[in-house]
Amino acid sequence: MRSTRLRFAFSLFVPLACAAILAARMEDLRAGSYAPDSLGSITQSAPTSNEEESRYEVPAYPAFPVQLADGSGRGETQISCGTCHTVGYITMQPPLPAAVWDTEVHKMIKTYGAQISDSDAQKIIQYLQAHYTPETRK
Repeated sequence: MRSTRLRFAFSLFVPLACAAILAARMEDLRAGSYAPDSLGSITQSAPTSNEEESRYEVPAYPAFPVQLADGSGRGETQISCGTCHTVGYITMQPPLPAAVWDTEVHKMIKTYGAQISDSDAQKIIQYLQAHYTPETRK
């Protein structure tokens, strides 16, 4: 008997709840604008004009030139390495052991196709080992 009353109450509640939700949604739909010329478009108000004191300008960002350490082989390093990337890639590396610089230069030649002669490669390696290792980096 109790389950029959519960089923009856539930059967009345669900349709009433659905009707209330549908009525609320219909009211939302009626409030919109559905003119044929506005279908499929988004309308917005025109932007307000800026006043003189409301303008914001960003100055040019400062460019800090990267300087390699002075020494023999600096020119070859700037020219050969700077052909493919900035010399900032050298200065932003953590101090690398001498053997790693040797490996890096040969990787640039063999893997990435850097056009560096053997004599220039040796000068670059010696330069990097003299200035950018944990023992020599200032």
